[in-house]
Amino acid sequence: MTLMEINAGDTAWVLASAALVMLMTPGLAFFYGGMVRVKSVLNMMMMSFITIAVVTILWVVVGYSLTFAGDTGHVIGNFSEVGLQGLLDPKAVSGTTPTLAFVAFQLMFAIITPALISGAIADRATFRGWIAFVVGWTLLVYFPVAHSVWFLDKGNGGWIGDKLKAIDFAGGTAVHLNAGAAALALAIVLGKRVGWKKDPMRPHSLPLVLLGAGLLWFGWFGFNAGSALSAGTTASVTFVNTQVATAAAVIGWLIVERLTHGKATTLGMASGAVAGLVAITPSCGAVTPLGAIAVGVLAGAICAFAVSLKYKLGFDDSLDVVGVHFVGGLFGSLAIGLFGSAAAPSAVNGLFYGGGVTQLGRQALANVVVAIYSFSVAFILGKVIDKTIGFRLTEDDEVTGVDQVEHAETAYDYLSAAGLRGALASRPAAAAAPAETENGSTEASEKEGVKA
Repeated sequence: MTLMEINAGDTAWVLASAALVMLMTPGLAFFYGGMVRVKSVLNMMMMSFITIAVVTILWVVVGYSLTFAGDTGHVIGNFSEVGLQGLLDPKAVSGTTPTLAFVAFQLMFAIITPALISGAIADRATFRGWIAFVVGWTLLVYFPVAHSVWFLDKGNGGWIGDKLKAIDFAGGTAVHLNAGAAALALAIVLGKRVGWKKDPMRPHSLPLVLLGAGLLWFGWFGFNAGSALSAGTTASVTFVNTQVATAAAVIGWLIVERLTHGKATTLGMASGAVAGLVAITPSCGAVTPLGAIAVGVLAGAICAFAVSLKYKLGFDDSLDVVGVHFVGGLFGSLAIGLFGSAAAPSAVNGLFYGGGVTQLGRQALANVVVAIYSFSVAFILGKVIDKTIGFRLTEDDEVTGVDQVEHAETAYDYLSAAGLRGALASRPAAAAAPAETENGSTEASEKEGVKA
């Protein structure tokens, strides 16, 4: 390839999409951080942020090479581009963009995938154990699975995407189901939180949850439409399908909530949006906008039911990673075999469009194999880490709070609030009488606000 084959518009779109996907991991930190209790919010957010740091280094040193540098046995790349050697050359081109633009874009997928797992083990994991797990799982699971799904080379690439012909446009199998299976394994390895099913473990900040969901929704356009790797029709179709399916999933989740609990909740709305985003990820290039509505509303409803399974099956998936990402990713992938339309960019007809069950079978096989592999490696890796450097906090440390124990910090300065409350209480009666302030409120009402 020559320098003339680089398209400036495509390059700009891929780099902008990479930045959008990068934003998703801080968005995930807010989403997860708002869902945990006050004593765990900093640790929960740090688990996402440290993943950015760790996986970035792994990706540059060996990750990109093992994922996209040639093929070895249809399951992994090779070491020919370790350290990104040779990719700074102006002649290093992938499609219509510089290869380094593709490197940057795929890096962001490698970052967010292990970060998703962290929600299953909120409140009870050591920080050192989490870092060790991210390193091991990314090397042993993410890189080979991503290669198997996305390294295409006319039949000589990865076994899932190139040989089996299973479709995963932007990560339903490689990202969401992959992470969800590992999340289930870690939830089993680390066990239940102290007081699970007995003590209230409500989200401490629903506004943070909504902020995180909004950032995820925004960034997901880069996740899905950016995976077209060019600024054209495919990117446009996947962009529209992403929006449509997510909106439909919100409605689907809230309908289930209303029918089962009598109320539509803020947390349900945010979770429904994420479920829709997850489900449309593999199928955004395979369905029409009407098909995206079906995928979204069904994903919202199915995931709303799925999150309650942990109570029946007895595993403590703290933030419903299994119910949303594993189930949502699996459904979204299978939906290609049901709602796929030859009119969409992937050009495959599913069962409901006269295509039979062939594609459905391909999707099912790919997901079953990845789920078993990811679960098995994550389970063994989690056990090894726990027995060596320690992965599960002690019961006393968990009760104290992982923020204080692992980071010597707290998210909110209660001491200052307590001091202000004490100062107000010690004021003379005359000075403490209600007096109107500049904004029309009263000091008495402000005192009540401090108490709240």
